[in-house]
Amino acid sequence: MKVYLDNAATTPLDKEVIAAMIPVMEEGYGNPSSIHAFGREARSRVERARKNVAKHLNCSPGEIFFTSGGTEADNMAIRCGMTDLGINHAITTTLEHHAVGNTLEDMAQKGYIKLSYVNLDKNGSVDLTHLEELLASNDRSFVSLMHANNEIGNLLPLKEVGEICKKHNAIFHSDTVQTIAHYRYDLQDLHAHFITGAAHKFHGPKGNGFLYINVDVSITPFIHGGSQERNMRAGTENVYGIVGLSTAMDVAYRNLEEHRNHIEGLKSYMIKELQNEIPGVEFNGLSGEVDQSLYTVLNVMFPPTDIGEMLLYNLDIMGIACSGGSACSSGSNVGSHVLRGIGADMMRPSLRFSFSKYNTKEELDYVISQLKSLFS
Repeated sequence: MKVYLDNAATTPLDKEVIAAMIPVMEEGYGNPSSIHAFGREARSRVERARKNVAKHLNCSPGEIFFTSGGTEADNMAIRCGMTDLGINHAITTTLEHHAVGNTLEDMAQKGYIKLSYVNLDKNGSVDLTHLEELLASNDRSFVSLMHANNEIGNLLPLKEVGEICKKHNAIFHSDTVQTIAHYRYDLQDLHAHFITGAAHKFHGPKGNGFLYINVDVSITPFIHGGSQERNMRAGTENVYGIVGLSTAMDVAYRNLEEHRNHIEGLKSYMIKELQNEIPGVEFNGLSGEVDQSLYTVLNVMFPPTDIGEMLLYNLDIMGIACSGGSACSSGSNVGSHVLRGIGADMMRPSLRFSFSKYNTKEELDYVISQLKSLFS
């Protein structure tokens, strides 16, 4: 039996998405920047997709810019947002995705900005009181906090953080890659200047994403060399990928509640069964609290074992795909910056299981039985 439980890394393509992309690859090959009929048809596909994404997020199509994915979108928001808006102080956490953390660290190391880290509680949640203190004690700041942590699933109260940023005239960027098309968004109700999305996190194609830039914010391009994306992102658009992204959002939001209920049921079931079958199991961050965490992610800390470094490989041999979260098998002992950041026991193996609408209870039964055999 083969079981894929690494959906936070990437998701399988939805068949409806594939069906929407194939005609574009076969017939819609025109360059959207060309003025002839082939180009105009391609341009029309891109703009229809832009309007569709904006509809799902309740924003203007003019606020959506297509990118190669979440990493580029995060880099564009941070580098251009801080430079063009004249902001030299950033606030983030030690648990951010490397697309955010490494970018801010690079800018700080080169002396472009001052970087502050907001305090976290024992579970890895942001201390909002400390966030206010940092905002009050510094010049205008750029705040970059992810909506849901990709490893431990902790959720940020987006609306509350947005209001705090608004109070202190701060620019607010949130990496929302793990939550777009998994939660409903109303950008008219959120004080966010930048949010990001990546199609492959919600059953769309890899290499496609978007950046939302609030209409009140004006920045210059991150990538130069052409006038695409209304002079904001040079490079010929990936038309079939953009169509795939738009279609994947349609599918996700059309059945969001049904899929969420299904996935939450699977997560709750796995939590219960792991606790019953493997004594000493714990859950990192808030991932074990179904109502307080990203419903697609469960980060499990297993009891100490001599096979800790081989756990992922053993599961792979058994046909089970998931992600590691403790010391890596190369022996470098660096491990997950997120687990280190919350003070997790790095001598115990941790694994991230992440679910999708395609997973079944029967698959989880198989995974739990194999895990039990490894810890017997």
